[in-house]
Amino acid sequence: MTGHKVSVETVAPGDYKARGQGLTIDYGLHETRFGTCLLAITARGITYLSFAVDGDVEALVSDVARRWPRAPLQIDQAGTRKPLHKIFSSHGHQPLASTNLFLRGTNFQLKVWEALLRIPFGDTATYLQIANAIGHPKAVRAVGNAVGANPVSFLIPCHRVIQSTGAIGNYRWGPDRKKAMLAWESDLKSPTFLLHGQCTVRTTYANRPRM
Repeated sequence: MTGHKVSVETVAPGDYKARGQGLTIDYGLHETRFGTCLLAITARGITYLSFAVDGDVEALVSDVARRWPRAPLQIDQAGTRKPLHKIFSSHGHQPLASTNLFLRGTNFQLKVWEALLRIPFGDTATYLQIANAIGHPKAVRAVGNAVGANPVSFLIPCHRVIQSTGAIGNYRWGPDRKKAMLAWESDLKSPTFLLHGQCTVRTTYANRPRM
């Protein structure tokens, strides 16, 4: 199959300050093999994917509202079910040729998230390796913070980042879920898997002051 293409669009400077004004965000709550999640999408791409911790789905809705405080949120179970199924499908008969992400973050965070997208399916990388990959070898702690701030779980695979010692490390949605994701990917690593293969990333960065 051809490589998986991920287009990452970031908000423009004016849109960044607008904090979602003019956007409409559709979201749905769904059950997955890794627990209940919330997927949020806009007309420009997926903007949020997060798992409920201890069943607290209200916290997920609140988190989307916090990230995009001026964007109206509307529930759309049907509209979010199909893209979610493609993300977590284990069959691979219908390759996901392209995925659009629409992200709001600092330029440093965006570079870290892009580096995460380049970790091959079924593999792992350390925080130090990510820091080296983005040209900031001494910014390991800042890389860790950016990894923890990832707004699109699983698809931006922050679960593939481990400690230099080989320890699994922290995970915003719990270490057991991280272990389950890594084990699932390891078992399903094959040329026919949906997200396996080279990931081609195209990122459009917003020009704004460093934050």
